Amino acid sequence: MDEQQFIERLFKSHKDSRKIPSPSEVCNWLNGLLSVMFPELSNHRYRNERELAQYYQQLKLELYTLLETIEDMLPGSARELEEAFLEELPLNYERLRMDAEAILKGDPAAVSQTEVIRTYPGFRAIAVFRLANTFHRLGVPLIPRVLTEHVHGLTGVDIHPGATIGDRFCIDHGTGIVIGETVEIGNDVKIYQGVTLGALSVRKEYAKTKRHPTIEDNVVIYSGATILGGETVIGSGSIIGGNVWITKSVAPGSRVYYKSMEEAAAPSGAAG
Repeated sequence: MDEQQFIERLFKSHKDSRKIPSPSEVCNWLNGLLSVMFPELSNHRYRNERELAQYYQQLKLELYTLLETIEDMLPGSARELEEAFLEELPLNYERLRMDAEAILKGDPAAVSQTEVIRTYPGFRAIAVFRLANTFHRLGVPLIPRVLTEHVHGLTGVDIHPGATIGDRFCIDHGTGIVIGETVEIGNDVKIYQGVTLGALSVRKEYAKTKRHPTIEDNVVIYSGATILGGETVIGSGSIIGGNVWITKSVAPGSRVYYKSMEEAAAPSGAAG
């Protein structure tokens, strides 16, 4: 294939491709929405309520335009999906405030909720997930993954927009966390860096099944832990230590930790 043929082939792929919003358009809208929801993330001080309301209306129009671009792929009209997303925005706002408070309470190094919202990658990842999850539940294609992959690149936290996550979710540090599509996480759960909540198999025929674990309320999962499988349930109130590998369910209130070679070789009862 010579250069001219290659250019012709590339042009044809562009010509034949369907019109979709660019990642930069989606992410610019996201940043604008987050800056309105949280002054800690805004570089602008609104002089009065009317000015903020005008910018909010602009964001609504931008959202409608994004959805209208892919209207033939939507389960309803762009207007219906825009309204449905915005109806959930106050609830998402309240849940994110609770998430920020949970991170503040759960991290001794955190000084204020302002610091958490402004600087913590864990909060940013949760914030984008909750918005992406709303789109996902409404049946909006493409946009949820654009949002979560954008924040994945920023924070190192990879949460599929289809995951289910309860209230007061705390991510500490965050880098290297992976949360799969069918994960179910309860309330008041805390996860440290390097945790994987994944599938036992990545075979395509399992795509529509429950492939990822369930984490019940009040569970703490320390760094490097790997928990796999759709039938795996971590019972409420459990503590999962660092670097463990779990593929079977754990009873409520359990304490699971990795045994070193020295502990494993010790006489019975020597290891806790």
